[in-house]
Amino acid sequence: MQHKSSHQIHSLTEKSLFALAIAILIIFNSYVFLSAYPETFRLDGGGTLAKDFSAYYIGAWRLWHDPSNLYTRGIVNNGEYFVFPQPQAYKYLPSFLLLLSPFQLLSYHQAFIAFDVFQFALLPLIALLLYRLLYRKNMSVILTVASIVLLPFPLPHWGPVATYFWQWAEGQAKVFETFLFLLSFYLGSKGKHYLSGIVFAFSAFDPRFGLLGLPLFLFYNKGGIISSIKSAFVGLILSNIVLVYPATGIGFLNMVLSVGLTTTLYAYAYIPLLTLTSLILVNGKEIVSMFSVIFKRRQRLN
Repeated sequence: MQHKSSHQIHSLTEKSLFALAIAILIIFNSYVFLSAYPETFRLDGGGTLAKDFSAYYIGAWRLWHDPSNLYTRGIVNNGEYFVFPQPQAYKYLPSFLLLLSPFQLLSYHQAFIAFDVFQFALLPLIALLLYRLLYRKNMSVILTVASIVLLPFPLPHWGPVATYFWQWAEGQAKVFETFLFLLSFYLGSKGKHYLSGIVFAFSAFDPRFGLLGLPLFLFYNKGGIISSIKSAFVGLILSNIVLVYPATGIGFLNMVLSVGLTTTLYAYAYIPLLTLTSLILVNGKEIVSMFSVIFKRRQRLN
């Protein structure tokens, strides 16, 4: 029996409904974006720290000019751009800073807003990738997952639109990270396993979410697991090669052991968390089945 294509699985009415729902979610998010804009000028830490984006902006500069101080907290007298009153500490893998480097062409606050705008422009692409990844599911399931991913959620002590408000207000990278995960999964589902692995390597710059997304990465690359794992491993090594520099590597380990392992799950972290968790739940049976088959094959080989 001939399989239906993605264009045949859902009716035109369902697709129109999905497009309308996404448009409403993005329009609402644009209101949250504009509401968060004034917050980008304020300070954190009781007036002692710049916004989270300062860690990326200064981190990108240090990566290319002074990698030994990449994980140094506060101001370093090395000629770097001065962010008042002092930048936040950088807590991710160096690979992310390679992607952020083009924003160094702008001044600090220009780069801050440009990064927010860039991520906002990714929201329709995130919706499209979700549809492509879930197109065989019922439209109600796809709409539910898309709403969970794109809708600003309230959180206690954070506000009524906490997840996305603080994403934009802090210049955080969680939308970009979510996009990279989804792109990796989509490439894997299309048989582009080497590319999927490379993108996954960059998406896992926050290792907590890299570990959470690993089952999905293997699931969507089930037709080429070995190839995707190899390219992800090579991608991780090459994109973080600066860690072999002793001062940088030690700085990274000190960061992980001092604050990295105990970092609070802030409001914006729920964007990739809810995205990955939703996809795991929706594909739960298939993921369990895939790992069951792999386990049985290994038992037979042993």
